[in-house]
Amino acid sequence: MVGTNQQAAARPRIVGRYALFDEIAAGGMATIHLGRLVGPVGFSRTVAIKTLHPQFAKDPEFVEMFLEEARLASRIQHPNVISTVDVATAEGEVFLVMEYVAGESLAKLVRSALKKGDPIPVDIAVSILAGMLHGLHATHEAKNEQMEPMHIVHRDVSPQNVLVGLDGVARIFDFGVAKAAAMRSQSTSDGQMKGKLSYMSPEQLNSRDVDRRTDVFAAGVVAWECLAGRRLFAGSDPGEVLAKVLTLDIPAPIDVLSSVPRALSNTVMRALERSPEQRWQTARDFAIELERNVVLSAPHVVGDWVAQHAGEALQDRRRRVEAVERASADLGHVGPGAAAAATAEFVAPVSARFAQAEPAELPASGSSTSRSSTLSVSSSAAANATTTVRQLLFALLIGALGVAVVGGVWYWQQHALDEADARPAPSALPEPSDMAPTAPARSPSRGGTAAPDNGTPPPMVEVNSLPESDEVADGGAVIAGADPTRSGASRRRVRRPNHTARASATTPPKVPRPAAAPATVPAAQNPECSPPWYVDAKGIQRLKPKCLEGDGTPR
Repeated sequence: MVGTNQQAAARPRIVGRYALFDEIAAGGMATIHLGRLVGPVGFSRTVAIKTLHPQFAKDPEFVEMFLEEARLASRIQHPNVISTVDVATAEGEVFLVMEYVAGESLAKLVRSALKKGDPIPVDIAVSILAGMLHGLHATHEAKNEQMEPMHIVHRDVSPQNVLVGLDGVARIFDFGVAKAAAMRSQSTSDGQMKGKLSYMSPEQLNSRDVDRRTDVFAAGVVAWECLAGRRLFAGSDPGEVLAKVLTLDIPAPIDVLSSVPRALSNTVMRALERSPEQRWQTARDFAIELERNVVLSAPHVVGDWVAQHAGEALQDRRRRVEAVERASADLGHVGPGAAAAATAEFVAPVSARFAQAEPAELPASGSSTSRSSTLSVSSSAAANATTTVRQLLFALLIGALGVAVVGGVWYWQQHALDEADARPAPSALPEPSDMAPTAPARSPSRGGTAAPDNGTPPPMVEVNSLPESDEVADGGAVIAGADPTRSGASRRRVRRPNHTARASATTPPKVPRPAAAPATVPAAQNPECSPPWYVDAKGIQRLKPKCLEGDGTPR
């Protein structure tokens, strides 16, 4: 057996960057082969490659169904769904590349257990069923590239399409007859029914519109058979099966096998209601109710049960995988030019097929016209991608410069305003220091009283000069024209407030206060105080102390 496997693995079929080895499973439309992805720098990966049977590979309708399966499966990402990772073409054929999982179908596992007289334990059965239902729910909730719900219905849920791995995880696969809502009108246009009769819902058999509840019914049939240990809708011909699906009084699993918990039996029976409105409305609701009724087995327990009932088949498959991996090591000697041509050969036709709404004939890989058009499409796509990247970078650069300019202007304005606010107002002056009192001669034009004329011209008086702005009192500075008879200690000064904020344009101007009228001293009271001042040796006018009252004002 090992020698045969190695001999088969030594002659792989090269499909682009994949090596196609021997068959591991087959169905009604397609065959699944072991494959090996051989990439650069020593990268490689074991995959499963699905191919159409020869009688379907040349039929455009089946080819389109095959590509539709790839499109739908690529939108479903969930641990309980086998992923479709790539599509390849060669010599007019289409290949679906899927992840490889070491495991066995639920149908073969249940059949092997029943042959051994060892029905599947309830906790293991519920663990498998719950995983299958969660994968179905992810299928129903899938969205397209525009994040719009696709409303996918699998339409072929059966034990044959549930793979249970050695890792204890159940995975749903085979979307060959699945349809999204937009494509569902094509499904029964020719009167054909897609799927297995024994697992179809009544509305599917009656050619009515189907939704996710159709898959819930099929999952209920799978659950009933796993718990009861026998087929539900069995018959010798399709007519008998059809009649049972539509009219059979379905017994509860607990009536067939008394060890089934009643709550679990009732949960399964609700999924088998013939009216879609009375079933579980989603696969997730069905799974959650199963998990509430039974304590699930750990994944390693499920994996051990799989190894127990499929050990021989899995060992043979493991030997074939090892032979494939050894043989793929020699594929790294393919020249880089041949690898590039093979990659371009399968990438461009598939991209064109996915871009078209209607199916088109696949080009033959041996045609020189096909190769030239493929290389042209690849180079054109690369040039368009480079132009797009350059335009994006240029737009980002312009945007960054615009943001920098706007930010710089804003910062300059804020900084200029802060400096203007911190700078003192032009009208603010420092506090005048104490100075010697001065007595400038009043003139009638200033509103003061003329000094008495005793025949002697008044001596020169030293007067401190002030800026003209201080001539008008604005809440501060010494008022010009004040009474010269008052001493320096009694001279009145008003503190100017430190206004740092700019005055509003609507603030009315302040009216200066008039100078106080000087007090006149009657000469009859004190002849020596007329006048009440004298001139010292330096020629400075001084007030006579005897002429001052107690409050410091002249008599």
